[in-house]
Amino acid sequence: MPGLLGKKIGMTSVFSADGKNVPCTVIEVGPCVVTQVKTLASDGYEALQLGYEEKKEKHTTNPELGHFKKAGVTPKRHLAEFKGFEGEYKLGDAITVEMFAEGDFVDIAGISKGKGFQGVVKRHGFGGVGQSTHGQHNRLRAPGSVGACSYPAKVFKGMRMAGQTGNKRVTVQNLQVLKVIAEHNLMMIKGSIPGSKGSIVIIEK
Repeated sequence: MPGLLGKKIGMTSVFSADGKNVPCTVIEVGPCVVTQVKTLASDGYEALQLGYEEKKEKHTTNPELGHFKKAGVTPKRHLAEFKGFEGEYKLGDAITVEMFAEGDFVDIAGISKGKGFQGVVKRHGFGGVGQSTHGQHNRLRAPGSVGACSYPAKVFKGMRMAGQTGNKRVTVQNLQVLKVIAEHNLMMIKGSIPGSKGSIVIIEK
């Protein structure tokens, strides 16, 4: 699906036409520059590689520098591929937030906030074991049994346990575009999206 790269600015709220206070997320979208055009003949599929955010040359590797110079653009910090763009695009073309319109529905992917090592109650929503009284000592937030000991005498893969929580790629689907402010490259999305302030997100139609 066609899309763009952007940066999460933060959350606010706006009033709808019927007077409801709607929470929304503000995203700075693009402008993204075409750094590579993939075709059926040369790559086996059609797609556009887009670059977002400037990057200093001294922080760019030589292979990356060659790639960007071939496209005739300055080094970019973030790259992503998108399929399904309508029309013809050339190397160096800029695509702005104007490709989205008010009322559109989009999918947004980002890296969720990391929450460190957490127990099963917070990580998976377990209810805890036993009662908080009647002699129960320290098992209230414990996971309980993880498997039989005689057979199969092992813990199966995928057992929900305590561990690293968050800091994973998360995609939220069918979010409505409330407003597009083209002159500032901003877009308002209804509801929340994954990631912290300043994190990079991928917005797809």
